[in-house]
Amino acid sequence: MLGGVSMTVMQNVQARLSSIARPIFGSSAMRFLAYLGLCAAYLQGGLNKLTDFGAAIGEMNHFGVSPAPVFAVVVIALELVASAMILIGLLRWLAALGLAGFTLLATFLALRFWELPPGMERFMAANSFFEHLGLVGGFLLVAWLDLDQNSPKTTEA
Repeated sequence: MLGGVSMTVMQNVQARLSSIARPIFGSSAMRFLAYLGLCAAYLQGGLNKLTDFGAAIGEMNHFGVSPAPVFAVVVIALELVASAMILIGLLRWLAALGLAGFTLLATFLALRFWELPPGMERFMAANSFFEHLGLVGGFLLVAWLDLDQNSPKTTEA
């Protein structure tokens, strides 16, 4: 009996808290801020590469990506265009999948922590590796939610 009472109390608490949070966190402004936060590193990275193209080429060379100028242009375009698409809602799911795929590939290319000797550098690379996997998960959620939200709803007669 106590378990049933406890469960009812928890459901009531959850219902009250969600009724308080929903108007704030369910708003379109909050959703835009969430998209902006998720895309912030890609907007910053794309703009930095665009304004210092030599450094962008140097980054591609550092990771052994060739031809470096071509890949630098592709990365800049992907980071900026896909981020803009997510923010304005144009094929948001496709842009999110593009950034998820890019992030996954770049993470395995740039953050091979398992190749580093034990120590602080390996520790930091491992943390960054898993943080990037979190970004991939965030973009997959964006794609899933966008596809779900925009899917045709069928009604049965």
